[in-house]
Amino acid sequence: MAKVAIMGYGTVGSGVYDIIKDNACRVADNAGEKIEIKYILDIRDFDDHPEKELFTKDVNDIINDSEVTVVAEVMGGLHPAYEFTKSMLEAGKSVVTSNKELVATYGTELLAIAEEKNVNYLFEASVGGGIPVIRPLSRCLAANNITRIAGILNGTTNYILHEMFTNNKSFETALSDAQAMGYAERNPAADIEGHDACRKIAILSSLASGTEVDCERIATEGIADITLDDVHAAEAAGGVIKLIGYAEFDGGKVYSHVAPMFIKNENMLSGINGVMNGILITGDAVGDVMFYGAGAGKLPTASAVVADIVDSAIHASRRKIIGWKKARGDVMKSTGNDFAYLVRCENTEDEVKAVTNADIILCENGTVVFMTEPMSLDSCELLKSKLGKVKSAIRVLN
Repeated sequence: MAKVAIMGYGTVGSGVYDIIKDNACRVADNAGEKIEIKYILDIRDFDDHPEKELFTKDVNDIINDSEVTVVAEVMGGLHPAYEFTKSMLEAGKSVVTSNKELVATYGTELLAIAEEKNVNYLFEASVGGGIPVIRPLSRCLAANNITRIAGILNGTTNYILHEMFTNNKSFETALSDAQAMGYAERNPAADIEGHDACRKIAILSSLASGTEVDCERIATEGIADITLDDVHAAEAAGGVIKLIGYAEFDGGKVYSHVAPMFIKNENMLSGINGVMNGILITGDAVGDVMFYGAGAGKLPTASAVVADIVDSAIHASRRKIIGWKKARGDVMKSTGNDFAYLVRCENTEDEVKAVTNADIILCENGTVVFMTEPMSLDSCELLKSKLGKVKSAIRVLN
């Protein structure tokens, strides 16, 4: 019997509890032994809980109990999640987590401790919620050199953009609706400014490259500046706008960014709507593979956490090799391959044609929309300077 602890009894933590209890036989069959919850750590009181005796407010109860072999960290945030996770690993306990901020910020250190102590640090739920992507990337695609990752990694922003395109809502209205429906937090900055997607693409990039990719160095833009005029320009060009976590891999170097990108309707990512996530991974042998599903939510995320608990039980005596190493030297590139840009400006058609040979997509009501050839970011900035009246220039995802 494997005895486990849950740190944090919020949305995901309660989901982990429910799945282990409700699917006990299925979980035991897959783990090869029964999984029993011995502790639930939370600072709140749960006097009405059917197993209120499981709750503790003292993390040392878990650290000092040698019977507990696997701990699920579903607290969120950096502190005290980092300190508690580090203590668990140092005590010889495997830790599984849904905490993308923790993995992106301290994952390299925590993975090194897990290796030293011969235990597991697993984080399937940290990217894509219930979508299996960490295991496939590290195992099923292990024969490939990964050349590119492009993902819709945040359901909140995807919902907002979908509402703008489908129902002609302004950004502000779509955000307000997302908050009313529980898709966006009262303070939505982590989502709409791109930080959540940045952490997730940092994790995927680190896995794909095998070396740490620092999320603080990933150029990150949000969606707050996307307007209905941009929506109409994208529709005229035959596509949509999505917030994309993007990474390119070339000879041990990584280029990564998070930004709104124009996606043509024929691209697989264009049809991923609402709060769903989609991750397109390109390998040199397999080509393009797509991972799609619910990127958040109580049970989808808890499902991935419990899967990691099962994996940790199976690999109790021989740790599962997954993760990355600390980078030796600078692995990050400041620029990647050239991108085409979907440009919306208030110049005349003649003014546009005087500085670019790009085909005009739309010219009406004092607005010109055109798409450039692939060019560097510096060249795009030069073009914008020459025109002087550019309202937006959005990268195109090929």
